[in-house]
Amino acid sequence: MAKLWTVIKREFLERVRTKWFIIVTIFGPVFFGVIMVLPAYLSVRGMKDIKVTDIRIIDATGMGLGDRVATRLAGGPMGDASTTQVVVVAPTEVAAAETTATHDVMTKARRGYLVLDSLTLHEQKATYAGRNASSLNEMQIIENAVRSALLGMRLEREGLDPKRVEVLTRVKVEMSAQRITDKGRGGSGIGSAIFGFLIAFLLYMMIVLYGQNILRGVLEEKTTRVAEVIVSSVSPDVLLAGKVIGVGAVGLLQQVVWLGSAAALYTFREPIFLKLGMPAAPAIPLPEVPALLIVALVLYFILGYGLYAALFAAVGAMVSSQEDANQAAQPVVMLLVFSIIFAQPVMLNPTSRLAEIVSWIPFSAPVIMPMRMSAIQIPWYELAGSLTGVALTCALCVWLSARIYRVGLLMYGKRPSMSELLRWIRQS
Repeated sequence: MAKLWTVIKREFLERVRTKWFIIVTIFGPVFFGVIMVLPAYLSVRGMKDIKVTDIRIIDATGMGLGDRVATRLAGGPMGDASTTQVVVVAPTEVAAAETTATHDVMTKARRGYLVLDSLTLHEQKATYAGRNASSLNEMQIIENAVRSALLGMRLEREGLDPKRVEVLTRVKVEMSAQRITDKGRGGSGIGSAIFGFLIAFLLYMMIVLYGQNILRGVLEEKTTRVAEVIVSSVSPDVLLAGKVIGVGAVGLLQQVVWLGSAAALYTFREPIFLKLGMPAAPAIPLPEVPALLIVALVLYFILGYGLYAALFAAVGAMVSSQEDANQAAQPVVMLLVFSIIFAQPVMLNPTSRLAEIVSWIPFSAPVIMPMRMSAIQIPWYELAGSLTGVALTCALCVWLSARIYRVGLLMYGKRPSMSELLRWIRQS
């Protein structure tokens, strides 16, 4: 036991004391906060820079549709449409008007031009050309203006007031979704879904990052011949167990820091958003986290991490170079990718048959089942069966990996074949 604790302490301190661990732990939350806030900030700034009124409208409809579109582009019936140039032409003059408008866009006199003709009236088709044609936001604004102008013309033709119809039909419904469990209401449904996805993502990232960290550590000790010195005083099984537990403790510490930083960012989101000139983010009601869910999360993390960490350690002991390690680790990585691929479908429909199946598969259950548990109430027998399957698979993987680790840690040369791996397992 003393030797195991020594190995755990060595693996933990060796990684915690590195500058990269400190940098990633401290600035990791900052990075994730930036990638969440920056797109929204740039989107708000981009909307302020949109100038859809600085275009030319070539109106060949003969019904004043161009003026209607210009008014809507300016912001409504009371808006200033003077910056939008409306050119009324006959249908036969559209080609010449387009040529002139193209030249003006090339010389930057206008941002673009919009063509409205008989196809616009009868088939709801319009043509736009300009330097901003690839801007999705601006194209959406112009398209909405044309649609609104066409609708207004049709309403007037039927004897209806477009303004009155717009007021009556502009209804916005804000619906809140609340979970109901066997104990009653269980908090916000949206909050539970977001919480579940974050839990799945954190578990996936921890397994990927620190599982491969174990692989690299084993490979480094093997290639530098440090393992030969260590196994002279510590058995390979103790070394494997200490490495898995020590690296897992590092990952757990980092996740605690990240979760605390995320909670702080959520708490102070309003002053941060206001400082950036953005509308304050709405408060998402946080879901209730029962004790059973916390216990299940811990169990799934321990079992899932132990399962994949043992597999990565076995891969590191099998190979003698980084190139071979990348190839040999692909099957293990694919198992992880398999679990995260189904995260979105399961989050959208956690009660589906697909969600039930992937939450029973031992290699995907550590990621999928905690996400389902945070979204819906799982029957106790399904949770117990899933945990039992993961535990048995974890024990089997640890047993196999320990035997491969014992022999492979001191073996050098080419990567062993499947028959050689089976011989290692039988002989160890």
